[in-house]
Amino acid sequence: MSLFSSIRMAGNTLQVNDIALQVVGQNIANANTPGYIREEVILSPAPTQRRGNLLLGMGVMCDAVVQLIDNFLEERLRGATSEEASGNTLEQTHTDLEELIGELDETDLSTSMTKFFSAISEILNQPESLSVRHLAVLQGETLTTDINRLAQRVAELRVDVNGRIQDMAADMNRLIEEIRVLNVRIAETEGGNVSASDAVGLRDQRLVALTSLAEMINIRVVEQQSGCVTVYAGGDYLVFEGVSREVEVHLSSDRGLSVADIYLTDTQAPLDIDSGMLNGLITSRDDVLGDFLDRLDEFARTFIFEFNKVFSGGQGMTGFDEVTGTYQAAQTDVPLNQAGLPYTPTNGSFEVLVHNNRTGLTQTTDVLVDLNGIDRDMTLEDLRDTLNAIDGISAEITLNRALKITSTDSNQQFGFGNDTSGVLAALGINTFFDGLGAMSLSVNSVVRADSSKFTASRGGIGADTDNAVAMANFNDMPIASEGGVSLNVLYDQMIGDTTQGATVATAAAESARVYRISLEGQKMAMSGVNLDEEAVRMLAYQRSFQASARYIAALDELFEMLVSL
Repeated sequence: MSLFSSIRMAGNTLQVNDIALQVVGQNIANANTPGYIREEVILSPAPTQRRGNLLLGMGVMCDAVVQLIDNFLEERLRGATSEEASGNTLEQTHTDLEELIGELDETDLSTSMTKFFSAISEILNQPESLSVRHLAVLQGETLTTDINRLAQRVAELRVDVNGRIQDMAADMNRLIEEIRVLNVRIAETEGGNVSASDAVGLRDQRLVALTSLAEMINIRVVEQQSGCVTVYAGGDYLVFEGVSREVEVHLSSDRGLSVADIYLTDTQAPLDIDSGMLNGLITSRDDVLGDFLDRLDEFARTFIFEFNKVFSGGQGMTGFDEVTGTYQAAQTDVPLNQAGLPYTPTNGSFEVLVHNNRTGLTQTTDVLVDLNGIDRDMTLEDLRDTLNAIDGISAEITLNRALKITSTDSNQQFGFGNDTSGVLAALGINTFFDGLGAMSLSVNSVVRADSSKFTASRGGIGADTDNAVAMANFNDMPIASEGGVSLNVLYDQMIGDTTQGATVATAAAESARVYRISLEGQKMAMSGVNLDEEAVRMLAYQRSFQASARYIAALDELFEMLVSL
């Protein structure tokens, strides 16, 4: 090897160490940059040179500058990120729902129900007091308002979650397009693997975009030989090298809400996802909030119908001159249990009490409600005709197919009692509550306008408080249609299931967080910048640079000595 070759080798060594120091500086500069992957120079011995019978080394060469990254770990980390995003979303939804229920507050539903039934109990102490009955009616209105408010707030939360789903389509399209563009730029920069170096800055940007997309939906990423990545959502690809597919929002109706779902634009197929923020939002909207509203509606309907069945079997301090049912039948000539009423009556009977105000006498007539499925069952028209046959009252079916009953004598009033069929509650006659669910629950306008119609008696108009006793104990009364459990148990089950769901969601979210942090730690150990390690590398390359410089100085002296000969 000649002096010129030695000087050339030393100069190459200086250049390699300069590159290595530049990479160290890049790492130190980006030590706190989110998404940055530590870079490393790949050094190898230069090719040998033959000099006589000797093979002499030509020094060092820099093969590439690459990122220190484990692609398999990155794939697991993206999956963990999706699971965590889904878990966090569900956990937050359950937290918001528990705050709305507010079971430990003074304004929760259980407190309102307790106050309502306590107000009914006060009637037992002062049965002749109209103000006490009015207080029970007011407490009933407070209870209905609380149930309305809870249903409304949960529905608003569901609308908010649905809006976040709708907004995600634009964010997903932005990230998908960003990944596609970076694919193209990386392939152009790396020259389709002609260069062994990574397009490090561009790859960092793509990795950040992939992580952001993984927070939204669970994706699978496959890197191609060209340096591009293919991004899959389920079995469908979103990005394939320089090609991308957009997503769009599809609207449909679900339980009274125009719900948004994310579909692939070109195939019109829904995205196949099972984790990520989108999955968490959809589950929150449909399963957590939607199911709670369904259960609250079911609870409210059970409360309305079962309480009305007790209420309608009694009499108030005064009777009716006229009453119109609040519920309408879809058909008037089919059996009552098939007539399209919102609540379904059963086979049984009820009493009609016609009270003469002048004589003080009461005429009681039993009305059989035949719904046993044998021969001809009673229709709304049959019920009207049966009531018309009773002296002192007349019945008709209104234009909107509701039953209307009127006293035929101004000196007479009528009432009802002992309804074992539930037909009065199903028609909305002599009832306390109106409504078809939690959102529409209210106190019947007749009772609200005249508290004397509060049916505390079972022995006649203004006779006793036996019906008030039954209503005061209704909260703990077994309900046959619910398998013998009480209203109080139904409420506790609904709240208990919600609390249990929140506990499970919190545990799942915490588990996902711990797993993601564990993988993040593994990633940082490999791909994160350690300033101490970089300082050691910097000193090593600096010493090598200085030694090469001294080597060149020594060669320079030899060269001058050779020239001076």
